[in-house]
Amino acid sequence: MYLIVGLGNPGPQYEGTRHNIGFHFVDSLAQEAGISLANLRFQGMFGKGKFEGCDVVLLKPLTYMNLSGTSVREALAFFKIPPDRMIVVFDDLDQDTACVRMRTGGGHGGHNGVRDILAKLGTESFHRLKIGIGKPVHKSATANWVLGRFSDDELAKIKNESFSEVKNRLVMLFKQMNSKTS
Repeated sequence: MYLIVGLGNPGPQYEGTRHNIGFHFVDSLAQEAGISLANLRFQGMFGKGKFEGCDVVLLKPLTYMNLSGTSVREALAFFKIPPDRMIVVFDDLDQDTACVRMRTGGGHGGHNGVRDILAKLGTESFHRLKIGIGKPVHKSATANWVLGRFSDDELAKIKNESFSEVKNRLVMLFKQMNSKTS
């Protein structure tokens, strides 16, 4: 079983913002896989089902971004999923809009949601799928940038290209991890 976590902030004021791209991806994956995210537990919304033949738990922590580790830790413990079978999907300021980067282990890269997950789990041995949101021209505008909304063109590119790429990388990761356990 795998835990796929999409990071974001709860509430209508954050819907569609760059910082909520992890939530948006998990919603897209849930719809494609026919997984309901109606369950409230672990201080988040979650659903169980199958994606590409693998058992998955999809989780959207509702603790606000900077406290995501609490929800993640509770879900991992309940489902007895080791951290190395968890994939966290989140926004990345250091990548151009819609670029996808996968990484296993490492630091938080300045992302407070990942920082909290690292602190709460005490390990960095989980997988990260980062979706680029670009950078503002001036560093002082970062907060407004991440809480701003994508243009229609950016959103279409993310839905059509980035999300497909993230799903492809998930499938590759599942195959890689399953071959290690066989």
